[in-house]
Amino acid sequence: MQVPTRRGDKIPRPKADPFMTAEKYEELKAKLHKWKTINRPREAAEVARLALMGDFSENTGYQVAKGRLRGLNQRILDLEDLLRRAEIITPSGETDQVRLGHSVKIEKTGDKDGAGHFKTYKILGSTESDPLSGIVSHSSPLGAALLGRRVGETIQIESGGKLTGYKIIRID
Repeated sequence: MQVPTRRGDKIPRPKADPFMTAEKYEELKAKLHKWKTINRPREAAEVARLALMGDFSENTGYQVAKGRLRGLNQRILDLEDLLRRAEIITPSGETDQVRLGHSVKIEKTGDKDGAGHFKTYKILGSTESDPLSGIVSHSSPLGAALLGRRVGETIQIESGGKLTGYKIIRID
């Protein structure tokens, strides 16, 4: 007998980046707890309620509720896996070169007006990435280029077919 597979089971999902701060780890643990203790029992009760309405093949509400429960169960499994593989970022006090957890002040080089544009970015894992807030992933083009570099070094990033240079001003 062949075991049926759903469409979603055939699509390989890349593993989420395990690097995160202790705060993010605790936030994800709280989210998992909520999903398991509040959301899943509520969804399961809804499936059970709709199952009482008769023929499963024509019960659209039941099919939708089952799909939501399956999706929630998959998210729970994915989050449990991420938390099991989590590597907590603890920034070292050594600021001789850029490492995970460090904040880096950079200056855009080659500006025509001569005024430097300074920005500070914190290098974290992709689960916490928020470039607009100054948090970049270590696997992003900028984050990857900064890792291992020292104050005074210049890096080049290509985006949109254009090469942009940045000089490292400070590492915290």
